[in-house]
Amino acid sequence: TVSCSKEDIGGTATEKVAGQWYVSVDGADENGNVIEGFEDIFGLGRILVLTYNTAANNPNEMIVDDLGNFWEFKVRVNADQNALTFSTNTTEDNNLVDGYEDINVSISGGKILPRAGRQNNGSPADSIVFYVNFSDDQYPEQYGYAKYKVSGVRYSGLVEND
Repeated sequence: TVSCSKEDIGGTATEKVAGQWYVSVDGADENGNVIEGFEDIFGLGRILVLTYNTAANNPNEMIVDDLGNFWEFKVRVNADQNALTFSTNTTEDNNLVDGYEDINVSISGGKILPRAGRQNNGSPADSIVFYVNFSDDQYPEQYGYAKYKVSGVRYSGLVEND
C-alpha cells in the first residue's frame, strides 16, 4: 500500500501582522488624537489597506499598501512580530508605487491589537492603527493638523461586515 502525506505549508513570516484591513483616515494632532471636524478627512469612508510580507519573507519587515485608495503608497516598514508593531525608519524617498518613488512616506505608531476592534455585526476583530505623513503633502500645514490616523479592523470575509 502506498500512502500520500501532505506537506505542511505553513504561513508567511509576517502572518501575525499581515492582513486586509477596512480603515478610515482622520486628521490628527501631534499626539495622535483625531481633531474634531477632521474625521474621515477626505470623505473616503472605509477603505481597504493591505499589510503583507516582502519578497524576502523576512519577519522583521513588511509592506503597507493603500492600493491607491488614499494617497497611492506602498512602503516597506520595520515589523516586530512579538510586539505587533510597525513603522518606517527612513527619511529617504521610499514609496514603491511606480511614478511615486520620489515621495517619502513616514509611518509611525503602527500597532495590531488582537480582538480590540468590532465588526459591523458586533463580533470582535483584530484592530489596526498607524499614523502616516507624506513628503509631498501640504494639507497638514495648510489646515492645521499634524498627521493622518489610519485605523480600522481586519477584513472578516463576511458580507454583513463590509
